[in-house]
Amino acid sequence: MGEAGTSRRMRADAERSVARILDAAETVLAQDPAASLERVADVAGLTRATVHRRFASRKALLDALAERLTRRYLLGLTQARVDTAPPLVALYRVTEIVFELKLSHRFAIQLTEAITPEVRNGLGTLFARLHEAGVITASDPAWCRRVYLALLHEVHDLPADAPALADSDATDEDARRVDLQIRTVLGALNAPPAQ
Repeated sequence: MGEAGTSRRMRADAERSVARILDAAETVLAQDPAASLERVADVAGLTRATVHRRFASRKALLDALAERLTRRYLLGLTQARVDTAPPLVALYRVTEIVFELKLSHRFAIQLTEAITPEVRNGLGTLFARLHEAGVITASDPAWCRRVYLALLHEVHDLPADAPALADSDATDEDARRVDLQIRTVLGALNAPPAQ
């Protein structure tokens, strides 16, 4: 095997190690936000030296978790077709995707660094399109985004037996959360102007 083949294999090994570390960090930090890099290494099944070689500090690890989540947010915005799908359909799809991410990334979802300007712009585009389509009356996409994100957190944290979730016709809990999120956001952003 030539030098190029060895280099590719080493890069692939490094990428797998980084993925294992990030997966382990997500699990460990969701349970204990103050957990050490050594604990992350144990759960990843790697040596401390490997984790420290990939992430020189806890901040570097947290930055990598935020970057990984940012990429998933951006993929979700693309999958929801916020630029082209009917805006209400895109809103439902984005909301489904974000709730899926909240379940699989319980720790990283709290990292405000993951809400980058690109993510904010994608949500802004969606809310601008909802306004243009007459679905909402609120015209400031930044305000709409803030309301949406604040409600996401609250709806996500509701206990499964919360009365607010019982108001939905949806059969599964995730769908009831999506339904509550959409109904509440539309209600908050669609109020007629004060007289």
